Amino acid sequence: MTSGGGHPAHGAHGRPPTRREKWETYKKSPYFPAVVLLFILAAAAGLFAGSYTYAMANPTPHRIPVAVVEGPRTPYAGEFVQGMEKALDASLELHRYPDGAQAEGALDEQKVFAILRSAGNGVVMEVAGASGASVAQLLGETGVKVADTLGIPLTVKDVKPLQKGDPRGLALFYISLAAVIIGFVGAIQLSVHARALNPLERILFTVAYALLGGFAIAAVVDWGLGALDLPFVQSWLILAFTMFTSGMVFTMFNTLMGRWAMIPTWGVMVLLGNPSSGGAVSWPLLPSLLGHIGRWLPPGASVNAQHTAVYYQGHQYVFPYLVMAAWALVSCTVFWVWRHRHPGGRDRVPEHAAAAA
Repeated sequence: MTSGGGHPAHGAHGRPPTRREKWETYKKSPYFPAVVLLFILAAAAGLFAGSYTYAMANPTPHRIPVAVVEGPRTPYAGEFVQGMEKALDASLELHRYPDGAQAEGALDEQKVFAILRSAGNGVVMEVAGASGASVAQLLGETGVKVADTLGIPLTVKDVKPLQKGDPRGLALFYISLAAVIIGFVGAIQLSVHARALNPLERILFTVAYALLGGFAIAAVVDWGLGALDLPFVQSWLILAFTMFTSGMVFTMFNTLMGRWAMIPTWGVMVLLGNPSSGGAVSWPLLPSLLGHIGRWLPPGASVNAQHTAVYYQGHQYVFPYLVMAAWALVSCTVFWVWRHRHPGGRDRVPEHAAAAA
């Protein structure tokens, strides 16, 4: 269009778009989130590798609780304990008990990772592979070196061995990892393929796939592969609880952050939660910060609950269940209170209809 003098018309339709207008158009295009995702995925890949490498590449002992049975002593017992402390750079946290029964009770309650006691002219070290294969191996190998250096006879016994199908103690970590990842992937799929679910329906379907998924994991590992002899019902419900918690964590972040909910979910549950869970490397060997926070995150709570259910029946603690319950309750509460912000549901009036009204 031209003016009467033949010049191009001025105004929004006649001039080229400004830089600001170009930027606004670009932000509304599919290219903007795609480019952002390129950088997010690259950063996530590096952080994922870095988080596991940081936790597992060079495990270092940090305050390993060990029971020392005090009784009729030989000169070798105290000398051996001092040698162990020196070899482990003062990382032993010694707990002294007047008799073996109390020390064994502390081992069953997972208050200590090993027991040291005198035996004739030597020393007996009782380790618990079930409490952490990496810790038991470290204590056993260090003990042999110290005994050889001091010329003290040493007997190493694994009084809580791992099951034959899980010689490295990693199976419980992997089934918990599967429950965590499938838990939030299931919530993502509900958001994509069942977007119209109302809030209560979404929670109920999360419960349903958590129960079925937990059953499937336990059945394959126990009945199918025979890798672990699980206390089936308890392990199934722990896995289901883990899946539900993980799914609701994503749903909470999806309510608060929309399409970018995967970023905090991945950060909490995978980048931070799994390396610090104590499943692949026991907590006393993790960097101290990870060792402390891992217990307060759902992956660590799941590994802790599952580990105790399988190897320390009768000595279960309520703490890991409270941790998962707290995360699930907070996630459900946030989702329910701000459910109007969640991108799903079918009770919402479409924006174009609201504008027409």
